[in-house]
Amino acid sequence: MAKVLEPKRHFLPAVIVEPAVLSRPFFEEKARAFWMLQAIGWSGYLIVRTVSLLSVQLNINFVMSSIVETIVGYCITLLLSAMYGLYRRLPRITGSLLTLATLGAATLIYAVLDAFSFSLLSRNAIESGAGINVAVVLQSMFINFTVLAGWSALYFGINFYLIVEQQADQMQELENQASHAQLAMLRYQLNPHFLFNTLNSISTLVLLKQTERANVMLSRLSSFLRYTLANEPTAHVTLAQEVETLKLYLEIEKMRFDERLRPHFDIDPRVAKARLPSLLLQPLVENGIKYAVTPQEEGADITVSARLVGERVLISVSDTGPGLIEVKTRPTLSTGVGLANIKERLAQSFGADHRFEAQSNPGHGFSVEIEIPFQIEEPNREAA
Repeated sequence: MAKVLEPKRHFLPAVIVEPAVLSRPFFEEKARAFWMLQAIGWSGYLIVRTVSLLSVQLNINFVMSSIVETIVGYCITLLLSAMYGLYRRLPRITGSLLTLATLGAATLIYAVLDAFSFSLLSRNAIESGAGINVAVVLQSMFINFTVLAGWSALYFGINFYLIVEQQADQMQELENQASHAQLAMLRYQLNPHFLFNTLNSISTLVLLKQTERANVMLSRLSSFLRYTLANEPTAHVTLAQEVETLKLYLEIEKMRFDERLRPHFDIDPRVAKARLPSLLLQPLVENGIKYAVTPQEEGADITVSARLVGERVLISVSDTGPGLIEVKTRPTLSTGVGLANIKERLAQSFGADHRFEAQSNPGHGFSVEIEIPFQIEEPNREAA
């Protein structure tokens, strides 16, 4: 018995609202995000700096000094962003050394301009006409270095985050392309397999000089191929379309087996629009013909049923053949693509959210059950 995968349980997910500033769409326009972060960051710095100075002494000059300091820092970081953008294109060691040197120079310039503005706006400087105070420069360097170093860390951190996200997107795109290619390969495996068996039957009819039946079989084969090739190899079709494809296929096989092949369909109308990979059930029916109808003189019944179970679709393909005991090689088709192909296509299309189970009742038949989510729209391949 094939391994049974437990159906995926559905729980109500917790709602987590991601902050807009931290969300990926915020960084889709990098220029807009940069200017918004600059405005928010330096506005916050102006408020914090002003409050800290006014807490020492209520002086309007402190407010003016904070405004000038913020404007200078804003302009310096604009220059840093342009230079850092150039450094990121250089080799890692060279770029790192230039970044540190530029940060040190920017800190010194910022401290000098900060000290000059503070001295110019202070009451003593206005009365005595004093210039830059070296002590104030040294005092400002620690604060200015902390601010510029923090800004630089955020700059490189955000850019690193964007690079990682871009690489993740590229990796996801490559995985989607690989999955798409694998689905196409699995789907195309069925075409030569089916054609081999059908053309072999037509060849037999020609050798038996049953040309009229051979012509009818060729005509039905043409209709079947035209119907199946109209869909993309990775496309999902409705269950109703899949059943129509099976009926076309069984009309071809009826030419070989006549009354020995007795197909039955029991499809719940509620699942007619449920989607599944195209030609998913055809190998199961072909398997039943090969191992149930062919070896028995009286033939066999092959039943395809589908019904709605909750929010899931339960599909069953069964026959009245000998089962697995008398036919040891039953689980695989002649070209080795039967059940393994179906399992792989289910895994590619639904992940773990499906169930595949094969059962044998020795002497009374073989059946396969497939349980998939009830989907009425084509799955989004990019979200997979």
